[in-house]
Amino acid sequence: MRRAGRLALAALCSLMVVAASCGGGGGGGGGDDAARAEALAKRTGPQGRVPQFLVECTFSHFAPDDPIVWPDAPGRSHNHTFVGNDSAEASSTVQSLDRAGTTCRNQQDRASYWAPTLYDHRQPVVPDKADAYYRPGPMVDPTTIETYPHGLKIVSGDHTKNAQPPEVARWSCGTGGERQATAPECPPGRNLRLEVVFPDCWNGTDTDSDDHRSHMSRSVGGLCPDTHPVPVPELMLAYTYPISGPGHELLLASGDTGTAHADFFNAWDPDTLAGEIRSCLHRQVICGVASNRPTS
Repeated sequence: MRRAGRLALAALCSLMVVAASCGGGGGGGGGDDAARAEALAKRTGPQGRVPQFLVECTFSHFAPDDPIVWPDAPGRSHNHTFVGNDSAEASSTVQSLDRAGTTCRNQQDRASYWAPTLYDHRQPVVPDKADAYYRPGPMVDPTTIETYPHGLKIVSGDHTKNAQPPEVARWSCGTGGERQATAPECPPGRNLRLEVVFPDCWNGTDTDSDDHRSHMSRSVGGLCPDTHPVPVPELMLAYTYPISGPGHELLLASGDTGTAHADFFNAWDPDTLAGEIRSCLHRQVICGVASNRPTS
């Protein structure tokens, strides 16, 4: 625990640019380091001081398709709201995604992202935007993060459950509000937001699995399990909806708002993604909107 605490504290110190206020590298202070690391790990907001890079995307299309769970079965899925790759549909492959365009500001991010469509009074809601945050898992050493394999498919959340663990999926009002299992009523001016957090450990071999989950796992205490030894970025996908104030009747295409989940199909330009990981995560810095450009 002391080692994990020092890793998290080191990342925190390097980002605050006030090294004098952080503990030194000598003996002592282990208990304080661990306590600070634990406090950092409990942070649920999207930014804070965790090294990361952000990709901003806009709405692409609605479709009753799921290229991961229901490949080559158009119309078999509940309705999804797609952002990013503008060609995603039931028969999508990584090759077809590679050839398509994207609604993301970083045009080298041709990945497809999707979540169940939100309905208000039975009408589909077009999100204002979607933000994809790429960062280390809690307490994971940022310098150990490896890039995703091209074509990796990840599912996060379980639509058969009416509430997801907060580390998997949660709702809030704006970026700073309390995280909740179901969609809250948001005050005017603070729009509804859904966050889905993806697993951050890969088995090192497979880009998919029969259940679309077994090839991925989540880190614990800053470490990936032996069965999934490769630490990859922890993706957090956040949809912001033009929903606030009273008078809404909200459901997801998958059921109650507690059934929130999301999917990711990696079609990033491999060199660009690897460059973002080196420039932002390995250097332990926050890359915001300015990183939404091809890495030179």
